[in-house]
Amino acid sequence: MSEKIGVVGLGYVGLPVALAFARKFETIGFDISESRVAALREGRDPNGETESEELKGSSLRYTTSASDLADCSFFVVAVPTPVDASNRPDLTPVIKASETLGKVLKPGAVVVYESTVFPGCTEEICGPVLARVSGLRQGVDFKLGYSPERINPGDKKNTFETVTKIVSGEDAETLERVAAAYGAIVPAGVFRAANLKAAEAAKVIENAQRDINIAFMNEVAHICDRLGVRTADVIAGMNTKWNALRFTPGLVGGHCIGVDPYYITSKAEELGYFPEVILSGRRINNGMGAFIAQRLIKMLAKGGKPITGAKVGVLGLTFKENVSDLRNSRVPDIITELRAFGVEVVVTDAFADPREAQHEYGLELSPLSALRDLDALVLAVSHQPYLDMPRSDLLGMLKGGGGVLIDVKSLFEPASLPNSIAYWSL
Repeated sequence: MSEKIGVVGLGYVGLPVALAFARKFETIGFDISESRVAALREGRDPNGETESEELKGSSLRYTTSASDLADCSFFVVAVPTPVDASNRPDLTPVIKASETLGKVLKPGAVVVYESTVFPGCTEEICGPVLARVSGLRQGVDFKLGYSPERINPGDKKNTFETVTKIVSGEDAETLERVAAAYGAIVPAGVFRAANLKAAEAAKVIENAQRDINIAFMNEVAHICDRLGVRTADVIAGMNTKWNALRFTPGLVGGHCIGVDPYYITSKAEELGYFPEVILSGRRINNGMGAFIAQRLIKMLAKGGKPITGAKVGVLGLTFKENVSDLRNSRVPDIITELRAFGVEVVVTDAFADPREAQHEYGLELSPLSALRDLDALVLAVSHQPYLDMPRSDLLGMLKGGGGVLIDVKSLFEPASLPNSIAYWSL
């Protein structure tokens, strides 16, 4: 069956999906952001993940008008699914996307959701919205599929095409139709999930598993700090065993690992089960920014530095290295805690959009040159430009060649640093 594809949402997930489909099918990419669509038409990816040549060479059509999707037979919904201030799933974007599709949905269409949701959401929430707006019958006039996204921003190896794609459908016929569409564009192949709920659960569980493993290492970091042992040295020894799991402590943010666990725990609570391990891992990971800031304050005090008015530079604000994505970054937790002690914090980032930093966190990004005469420096995000800097330039940010250096990713060897620098790594 020849499909005409409509992809709703052209962000980190939707754009690579739409570009891949456009290589095999007639494809239309829809987004509500006029500025994003305008940039893509000019060959610019606002997220910096896709090269201009690929955008300009693609047959993908971009639109902000839902009516342009009216002739599509196969839809993919790839919009954000964040959590609210209480860490409850916020389905507003996916519901609005479903309402948009409902206005153009025609009999015989398949709607596949890639957005992360809790098990049952596709059938119990999204499908009824489509039916209500379109007037069509769910499971009869249109069919539902679910294929969880596995996009990893900044990763050039594990891409949309190289990672096995989980696919599912509400019946056997739909499953094969979804598998055929994705199978045509994903060389790594597809995995047919038993049903929609199994596919939805696989997505949130794979990220919850990673979250828990990192939380364990973050707890180890707390213990090592009290022992006076460098966590990186402990991990180096541990990793010599063949079955060691190679996780490291760190700040856990972003749109997946720091968010997805709440989608499964909220559903579990609704069903009368109150998760302990998953939520304890979340609490540990969410507290790491404050822990790092407090460690810095203790080191300033031990060095006889005044706390109030101390000048601290922070290198990096995005949720991970070498991306511009600021969503759910935990670096602001460090900044907030430091400012609560009266510390002056100067923040820079090699990739983040200053306007987005202001909008999301109320933070003003400074140029790298502003990080001078510092009492302490926090290497929070290991962006490549910071790693490429001459060591003398980076350490030269500290006042008089001395002060506190907080190395969140344990990139430095303590023995290589001068005695004038008080060093700590997570």
